[in-house]
Amino acid sequence: MASNLPGSVRQFGVALRALLVFTVALGIVYPLVMTGVAQALFHGNANGSIVKVDGKAVASDLIGQAYTMDSGKKDDDGKAIMVADPKWFQTRPSASSYDAMASGGSNLGPNNADLVAAVEQRRKDVAALEGVDPSQVPPDAVTASGSGLDPNISPAYAALQVNRVARERNLPVDKVQQLVQDSTEGRTLGFLGEPRVNVVKLNNALAALG
Repeated sequence: MASNLPGSVRQFGVALRALLVFTVALGIVYPLVMTGVAQALFHGNANGSIVKVDGKAVASDLIGQAYTMDSGKKDDDGKAIMVADPKWFQTRPSASSYDAMASGGSNLGPNNADLVAAVEQRRKDVAALEGVDPSQVPPDAVTASGSGLDPNISPAYAALQVNRVARERNLPVDKVQQLVQDSTEGRTLGFLGEPRVNVVKLNNALAALG
């Protein structure tokens, strides 16, 4: 039996039914299926790669942290000046102070005088902290990542810090070296990127030693 409705009305009805079907399929069913798969197969990643200590969430291993301590000095605004805490492995600098709400770089080019001065000062500070010549300081120790949140450092920078961390914590050097080795990740899929050490994971393993 042929419909007596105008063609435009029938076309609207077809379009509306298609909209409802795709809304349910792609807006409800598909997200639920993907969420279920993610929770079942990649539970940690799907929930933010949370690091827990004694069952309490303390960090995400996707976001770096500043491991600092109060220097006992204040700046011109009266705020405490924070310095690297020698008991922890240090990560690379961050233009956003590792604030996930303010992810980003400094937008300063390699010829910018302020950036050059900052890099040189960082090089001197790291060299003094580790008791080495400035020429031994790796590039990632003095340069920030594009996101300002990168938790990874190079194996070379991690190795540079082993003696200092072992000394400050009264731990055997080989024990700390083993922690670094256990925390070192290879290239993604065997060829993407460079080997790296996740400082958040490394310091969490260090804290577990007591």
